[in-house]
Amino acid sequence: MPSSSATATVTTNVFEAGKYTTVLQKVESRTTCCPANTSPPPPVPPPKPLLIVMPCEAGEFPLLVFLHGYLLYNSFYSQLLQHIASHGFIVIAPQLYLVAGQDSSDENKSVTATTNWLSEGLHHLLPPHVKPNLSKLGLAGHSRGGKTAFASALEKAATTLKFSALIGVDPVDGMDKGKQTTPPVLTYVPHSFDLDMAVMVIGSGLGELKKNPLFPPCAPNGVNHKDFFKECKGPASYFVVKDYGHLDMLDDDTEGIRGKSYILSVQEWEVQGADEEIYRRSCGCIYESILGR
Repeated sequence: MPSSSATATVTTNVFEAGKYTTVLQKVESRTTCCPANTSPPPPVPPPKPLLIVMPCEAGEFPLLVFLHGYLLYNSFYSQLLQHIASHGFIVIAPQLYLVAGQDSSDENKSVTATTNWLSEGLHHLLPPHVKPNLSKLGLAGHSRGGKTAFASALEKAATTLKFSALIGVDPVDGMDKGKQTTPPVLTYVPHSFDLDMAVMVIGSGLGELKKNPLFPPCAPNGVNHKDFFKECKGPASYFVVKDYGHLDMLDDDTEGIRGKSYILSVQEWEVQGADEEIYRRSCGCIYESILGR
């Protein structure tokens, strides 16, 4: 059942909410669904728990698979994903893990499994009047999820569906050059990424600045958006939202102990009084421009 909804107004301005009313739906995975006294699982449950954000109105819509950042919940991006969906997209956001170490190999496998599941299982979870267009499939990720998105896109043979666009939102490949998380994505060879799709990198201007002496910057130089874009071939685009930090596209209220403790512990330099809604709208607008709705 839908967990919440948001009403969108009719507009052609992509910085504003789109013409579609959106709904959020949480779906358990094949390993967690069907506890006692609950309704039966979908015929083909997903390999990972999902947050699905979609228009309520009838139509056929392109898809975006969105990957969360390190130790974050997919629900922390609800406002951003609703903005994208309001312009006519179905967004699939898997919860890749709850606890993770330095090795991200399992995350790559989870993205492959989730992508391959879309063609056989997604339609069971959507209303009959909402149709997914599997030929228009984008892949996006934030922070470590951005690294995973690039890694998954580079493994073309692993997925049964073809990605048509790739978006890295402040992607991070580790702690520093030479301290990349396994498996590393960056090769430090210009234009070395073999990607046969449109690519966009969105960076934050403040994510590379260190504020808390006990923690490194969220997006250190040497493994951040600058380095990812240097390795992209055309067609590729690059945007830097200079007055915002690494986490500023998250929801205004990231609920729970993890949301509060994580944000407080790693918070980087921010502009006093910065409007995070502007950052989310900008990211949503940029997404829509490359996905080609």
